[in-house]
Amino acid sequence: MRENQRFRFINHSTKRFIGEARRTEGYSLFDLLHGYVYARWPYLYIGIGTGEHPIAKKIKPILKGLGILLQYIPSRTQKFNNSIKSNDKSSFADTYHGKVVPLESAKQLVTVREEINIPDLEHVIPYKKARDIVLQNPDHIIALKCPCRSSRPDPCLPLEVCLIVGEPFASFVLEHHYGKARSISSLEAIDILQQENSRGHVHHAFFKDAMLGRFYAICNCCSCCCGAMQAHHNGTPMLASSGYIAAIDENVCIGCGTCEENCQFGAINILSNMAVVDIEDCMGCGVCVDKCEQQALSLKREPSKGEPLNLIELISAQ
Repeated sequence: MRENQRFRFINHSTKRFIGEARRTEGYSLFDLLHGYVYARWPYLYIGIGTGEHPIAKKIKPILKGLGILLQYIPSRTQKFNNSIKSNDKSSFADTYHGKVVPLESAKQLVTVREEINIPDLEHVIPYKKARDIVLQNPDHIIALKCPCRSSRPDPCLPLEVCLIVGEPFASFVLEHHYGKARSISSLEAIDILQQENSRGHVHHAFFKDAMLGRFYAICNCCSCCCGAMQAHHNGTPMLASSGYIAAIDENVCIGCGTCEENCQFGAINILSNMAVVDIEDCMGCGVCVDKCEQQALSLKREPSKGEPLNLIELISAQ
């Protein structure tokens, strides 16, 4: 039976997702089902994950069991890379995580003019799973109403701040979420990023094993609504640092406290009329830099925080 006949009752975007899944090395049927559920019902998925959905408490024991099961599922890179120990296990954070990216790096991800395949970025994305940047039709960008914000009783606004980038993800989300998603241009995506930056929100490039192990979205996050940020604050390391930290110019800082008020990670405190950065907690998002009217802050590279996700540099290095 021909493939187009076998899947003739399935939406075009779903066929494309399945086709790409079949071409992805190490992508299992479990991954496909997981990815379909996540992309098809993200509001339910995230609502349960954040505990805001009414059925969250009822199925909490099931989710806990699934979390334990995930630890024993070998990672894709483990299966195809003999340098990784055979008893290596993956946590939930390894399967679904974000990389903090400053505004300019986020802009690079929505202004790509060519298809890109940069696999297994272990030095940039320090997780066992989901470390590829494979951008097909990178000019296909969708603005989606944020599932995290939508799950909250009193969310931050606006809701339309999640950017789905490239195929097969953009078409799938657009086709399945009528009224909650729309196609936008790169210029519109940049405008959303800039507006969210002005609101003091953090840009995250998100990766997920069930989403073909790839980068698929940029979320613009606030600590009061974002499930990943709240998990990070509660000890589940779902977010990787940008590779930078905030640096204070003591000759310019007046200890006004604006940076402390706007830090989404609680990494800045005012001590003796001077801003002090907790290097351990700082994720290098750059929010404080843009909020400081005195221009007393800047981002500087911090090797202990890993490598930045600088797409232009990654492309040049290929």
